[in-house]
Amino acid sequence: MALSLFAKGSGHAACIRFNRKGDFLASGRVDGSIVIFDVETNGVARKLRGHTRQIQSLSWSQDGRYLLSSAQDWKCILWDLYDGTRLRTVRFEAPVYIAELHPTNHLLFVASLFEDQPVLVDISSIIPAKRPLPSAPKRPRLGGTDFSGKQALQDAKQSTCVTIFTAQGDHIIAGTNKGWLNVIEISSCETLHSTRLCSGIIILLRLTASGRNMVSNASDRVIRTIPIPDFAQPGLDIDNIKLEIEHRFQDVINRLSWNHVAFSATGDYVAASTLMNHDIYVWERGKGSLEMILEDPGEELGVVEWHPHRPFVAACGLETGRIHFWTIITPQRWSALAPDFAEVEENVEYVEREDEFDIHPIEEIHKRRLDLEDESIDVLTIDPVKGELEQNVFSMPVLYDAMDSESEEEIVAVGPGTMRRKSPGEGRHWMNGVEGGNDTDECISSKTMAPNSAAKPTQPKSRRR
Repeated sequence: MALSLFAKGSGHAACIRFNRKGDFLASGRVDGSIVIFDVETNGVARKLRGHTRQIQSLSWSQDGRYLLSSAQDWKCILWDLYDGTRLRTVRFEAPVYIAELHPTNHLLFVASLFEDQPVLVDISSIIPAKRPLPSAPKRPRLGGTDFSGKQALQDAKQSTCVTIFTAQGDHIIAGTNKGWLNVIEISSCETLHSTRLCSGIIILLRLTASGRNMVSNASDRVIRTIPIPDFAQPGLDIDNIKLEIEHRFQDVINRLSWNHVAFSATGDYVAASTLMNHDIYVWERGKGSLEMILEDPGEELGVVEWHPHRPFVAACGLETGRIHFWTIITPQRWSALAPDFAEVEENVEYVEREDEFDIHPIEEIHKRRLDLEDESIDVLTIDPVKGELEQNVFSMPVLYDAMDSESEEEIVAVGPGTMRRKSPGEGRHWMNGVEGGNDTDECISSKTMAPNSAAKPTQPKSRRR
């Protein structure tokens, strides 16, 4: 069953991303703002404004406190979600495809640029340190000689479309527009290994939570899963590494292309949204077969994300920008609310206990109540939550009513009985630092006049024959 999450005034979502714990969902808007939802309550926890154009990608830190966003305004911003401030802002000389945070160091990220070399950015200081990464694949030498000069010119034209960190964070896996996978070492910024994955453009790469498997989406309409070895393992021979394809998922009949792919929480399933189609395909990696097709939400879907711990899928629509949820509806368990409650399939004859309905004196009942009040209750000790991995978990305050967090209403009052609609550029003074005018504002006047209005009614004019 498909459930839809849409907060009034939440804007048009272009990309979404769960944090590692799965309690918050970040949504990047088309207008450049970012909204963070609380998954349990659907409330708005944070609203971030710093970009001027559409958000391209979102990346969470491991502890969930920091969020990296990249947009079409050629900027990447690292947000501190403790107070919603911009910790660092990095501007590039080209549009950003995608940016990914380091798995353990939130002050280090890698960015893939449009028709330019990828960049490893260190933002530990105020002035960011940018280190360019190679896009040309590492080819083996044949007969002790290097490859031809013609091949070198062709490799020089390659550009990196997507980059991700390995689970340990010591290496970067990059996908190029010629279908190559490059394994780059962070310390030296050199390519250690290259594999030709396909002949098309590698659009997206994703790792499982363990980092042992990777899924790729390419322009040749084939989704591939690849086991990833531990490149930081001592004694590993880089030259003899083979990144072999485990499964190939595709629609042979309809020849569908895929917008986005994602792993399930355990990595046993792969979900993909379709291009020019309204469905989400789910494959099982163990059998390598199609498991199910999620029902039509009424629009084409873009980014699809699987919750890191729970069995539901989230996807944002391309037309309306709504965030849709597909989840499993579990039956209500009344025994979880009352431990002594017993669930039965059909009516059974109830046998009462011997003292169940006995009438006790009022004095005895009062004495029992006083004895219960004398018991000391511990209200200070916090019991550990099941599934909690960290002791000091970062949490954000949540606004349970989405309307309380909206500061950009469509209709605003300008006077008694007069309303106007906001102009397209209004409310963005924080972007350019100038005062916005109201020359182009669309005014809407009410039909009733205000009681304190100073305007006088006009008298009808007489006409002469």
